[in-house]
Amino acid sequence: MTTALTPRTDVAGMYRPSGQLDISTALAAYSGPWDERMAAHLLRRAGFGSTPDEAKRYGSMGVHAAVDALINFPSTAGLPAPDNLYDPRATLMQYFQSGVRPGMVDDTTKRKIGQEVRQNERQSVIALQRWWLNRMLATPAPLQEKMALYFHGHFTSAAIQKGVTPVMTYNQNQLFRDNALGNLRELTWQVSIDPAMMIYLDNARSDPQHPNENYARELMELFTLGVGNYSEQDVRESARAWTGYVLRPRVGDVQFVASRHDDGSKTFLGQTGNFTGRDIVDIIYKQPAAAMFFANSLLNFFVYNGPEPELVEAVAKLIRKNDYNLKPVMSTLLRSNVFFSNRTYRALVKSPVEFVIGTYKQFDAKQVDDRAQRALFAMGQVLFYPPNVAGWPGGANWLTSQTVIARENFLASMVNSPMMDDVGWMQQVPMKASQAAHDLVQTVLHGDASPQGIAQVTDYLNGVNTSALGMLSGENYPERVRGAAYLTMAMPAYQLN
Repeated sequence: MTTALTPRTDVAGMYRPSGQLDISTALAAYSGPWDERMAAHLLRRAGFGSTPDEAKRYGSMGVHAAVDALINFPSTAGLPAPDNLYDPRATLMQYFQSGVRPGMVDDTTKRKIGQEVRQNERQSVIALQRWWLNRMLATPAPLQEKMALYFHGHFTSAAIQKGVTPVMTYNQNQLFRDNALGNLRELTWQVSIDPAMMIYLDNARSDPQHPNENYARELMELFTLGVGNYSEQDVRESARAWTGYVLRPRVGDVQFVASRHDDGSKTFLGQTGNFTGRDIVDIIYKQPAAAMFFANSLLNFFVYNGPEPELVEAVAKLIRKNDYNLKPVMSTLLRSNVFFSNRTYRALVKSPVEFVIGTYKQFDAKQVDDRAQRALFAMGQVLFYPPNVAGWPGGANWLTSQTVIARENFLASMVNSPMMDDVGWMQQVPMKASQAAHDLVQTVLHGDASPQGIAQVTDYLNGVNTSALGMLSGENYPERVRGAAYLTMAMPAYQLN
């Protein structure tokens, strides 16, 4: 598995990669050819794409130095929070200071307060989305943000719903960032007592008399084990263990209150004891199914969809060997033979976030603008608003007739924006049509275009089927280069990671 990658110029094999997996060498360190194209592949998967300069820089490093640069990122414990995160208590305090007292509020004032709170919350979440998108674009730690996005779609909750505030949403986002390559068991525990999660999945309303089973079920079904690896009795017993965790909204944390905990004996996944929620997490991670669950999930997100059972088992073994610490697991996976194999190369459909941020990076933009959020809405991935607790389905589901049009509209809007005036590499495209087409395909797709696709770009630059004025010239250079860039980015390979 150390031969050079062959071009993938269509999407036909993206759901079930062709070729044969050699499991005996799949996770061994890759030692084959290394160049900008390989580096760009790494940066798409372990980040959100690359600028032409980044691809060159990583391409000059060698595979292990490149992976090391992505894996070893600095702590973001001191990362400044977004400005003006809205807290609904601010509005309530404003009314209170103006003389409005609880219990003395008429229905009209209640509606007015409610509308004001909802409007401020929506605006705050929109600002938070923009903050995160800009961080994805400009961060010096792209893998950290990619892991945060992975966890955002895995340990799913939603902003504003059921009373989840923008502050809680940001804190959960930072939790994913802080634990990006940390320990899965510890992250699961932290997520379990995260205020946003407790509200979203109803653990904040659980008590010994009426233990709520919602979180207890999703913790095993969607977050750690998968269907078939627990019983309904395990759900009920787990729910009892999760009683006693009390959300303190004013403080913004969760406190264990023994008097509100069911301290009776519980039997969970074959073990019996007076379990708390922490015990439940620890017992779950002793199940071989937990490592298999995350191995399958990580392979589907970072390598390819539908990984072979033997590959899942090999990664699960790696996870267990490292006691669920992700850094050594991702370090092995991102420098492995299978990661740099033909089976993996451009085998995943870009999510809308990857597509949009990757495009801004392609054009070396320093920050996103309004069109980014509009495009993500049209493509079906609005940050902090997943469709349900299962998150976004991903894979082939990202490409429908409607979302493909949305992607094309976004590209057209980008190449026709004033932002293109500052894109250095677009000003260096040769004047000769065939050479210009070649350079565009190399810069944007690293050569992953069919002869027909290249011919289409060349014909466009030669003005085929248009008037003579359509031919690339000094007079129409910016317009024609932008059009040719659009045609290049509309090719199938650009949809794929």
